[in-house]
Amino acid sequence: MHTADEYFDKVLNLMQRIRAEERDSIGRAASKVADTIADGRLLHVFGTGGHSAMGAEEIFFRAGGLMAVNAILDEGVMLQGGAFRSMNIERTPGYARAVLDWYGVNEGDVLLIVNAYGINAVTIDSALEGRRRGCTTIAVTSRELQAELPADHPSRHPEGHNLADLADIVVDCKVPMGDALVEIPGVTQRVGASSTYLNALALNLITLGAISRLADRGIDPPIWQSANSPGGDEANQANIADFRQRIKKL
Repeated sequence: MHTADEYFDKVLNLMQRIRAEERDSIGRAASKVADTIADGRLLHVFGTGGHSAMGAEEIFFRAGGLMAVNAILDEGVMLQGGAFRSMNIERTPGYARAVLDWYGVNEGDVLLIVNAYGINAVTIDSALEGRRRGCTTIAVTSRELQAELPADHPSRHPEGHNLADLADIVVDCKVPMGDALVEIPGVTQRVGASSTYLNALALNLITLGAISRLADRGIDPPIWQSANSPGGDEANQANIADFRQRIKKL
């Protein structure tokens, strides 16, 4: 169990760093999301390539989560269409604009961008396009990765930007270079990815913070109840008609 224990301890340590070091940024992100929900708007969430897409899925249609989440689940950058296809598309400049158009991201909206590396074309173009449209952008990303990745790396946006330098609010998910955490003697590469856990934690902390802030204002926001729990279908039905007209993937 040595390897498993090491992996668990390292993931837990990074999670504890998020809790200790990102309180202010998580709080600011949560306040902005609360404002958005209170105004009757949707929170747009885009995991901009590969496994980052799971970040958008994590807080979409999720038991105990906000209903007013418009997950941008673009088949081009998601892995089910082909892993190398996804990688090539996430490196394609200009692609993000069409995606944000399709999902109705407009002036005054909040766009939450999830990508630990924070350097590919779809990620950077999403941030730039969000700014151009007058959105507030929130990033869940790793400052360490962006600082350490060479400027000429082929996965970088042509302009060489870092997501952490473009977003209005940045929550650092602490993912280290290469994502994997554990070295095993005799195995060339490190193993045990961390980004899914760390992104999910950051996203849930933002969501919980937003819901708490709404409650402080006397607002009881629509929350998904598990359809697999007693009364779940009935509880959800009260709000589905409104959100189904506005959320692409419902």
